[in-house]
Amino acid sequence: MERRRFGRTDLEVSRLTFGCGAVGGLMVKGAPADQDRAVAWARDNGINFFDTAASYGNGASETNLGRALAGNTDGIVVSSKVGIAANEMGDIGGAIARAIDASLSRLKLDHVDLFQLHNTLGRGDKVAPERGIVDADIVLSEVVPAFEKLRDAGKTRYLGFTAKGDADDLHALVASGAFDSAQIFYNLLVPSAGEPIPDNYPCDDFRELLTAADRNGVGSIGVRVLAGGALSGSEERHPLGSQNVAPIGSDTDYATDVQHALAFQPLVADGVAGTLPELAMRYAISHPTLSTVEIGIANLEQVQRAAEAVEKGPLPPEVLSRIRDIQSGFASAG
Repeated sequence: MERRRFGRTDLEVSRLTFGCGAVGGLMVKGAPADQDRAVAWARDNGINFFDTAASYGNGASETNLGRALAGNTDGIVVSSKVGIAANEMGDIGGAIARAIDASLSRLKLDHVDLFQLHNTLGRGDKVAPERGIVDADIVLSEVVPAFEKLRDAGKTRYLGFTAKGDADDLHALVASGAFDSAQIFYNLLVPSAGEPIPDNYPCDDFRELLTAADRNGVGSIGVRVLAGGALSGSEERHPLGSQNVAPIGSDTDYATDVQHALAFQPLVADGVAGTLPELAMRYAISHPTLSTVEIGIANLEQVQRAAEAVEKGPLPPEVLSRIRDIQSGFASAG
């Protein structure tokens, strides 16, 4: 599988990242043998980036990934995340230090390649620590120094954040020079990180954050490329995955996201892609500056199909033009 330089770091990452989160669910609730088999297949087929977090299954994902890797991280990139809770706001530095030690213990590693902030960013009356929303200024004044101490201690090589929240704050962090990577929301239903959208488009406007990340040497991880599963075109959820998923491509509910996803079905019928998920994956990798795309994994077949989609490469310009026409209809409907 093709690999790309990850921003200004010296990491080379596969175009596909193996997501170990709860949306897919395999690395949280799957059988150990199934987890080990999927991780081994991914490694054998060129996938070298594995992303987890302490919050995935209350540490279960990290524990299971650590077991599956069995300490053999040669050529492998491992990332994890920390979310700062409301009761930790008085000791952010201490909370972060304790979190990485716990993560490394579960992963059975002495360091991770990338450690990321997992909170949503806010400002003013949007700040709500009890809901995981932290002040962007505090991120720069308290989180970043704590992260830098971890890097200096050799516990992580690089620093990242999840780009969720107000677009002004996200762009400020990307331009700050403090972070080496950003997890950026980008998919068929939420294209705003990659291109301009109309004012009435029914999703968050990330104002071409992918371009800003590239301009500032920040590696980009495309997340929710299947819109939490909505771009399967079905409301049915895999039993291992999260059963309640918030909408990402509409202002209403997950069912509306699925209906929007079905608007792309004619492209599949015309033979542009074999399935909606394949179309979604190839759309994401069509953005020229996106370093890698991450999907949540429920079983081995899903990672195999995702790898096949990535190997087929980006979509041709004429298909991207048809996609933009379909997307413009969402704004009109709004």
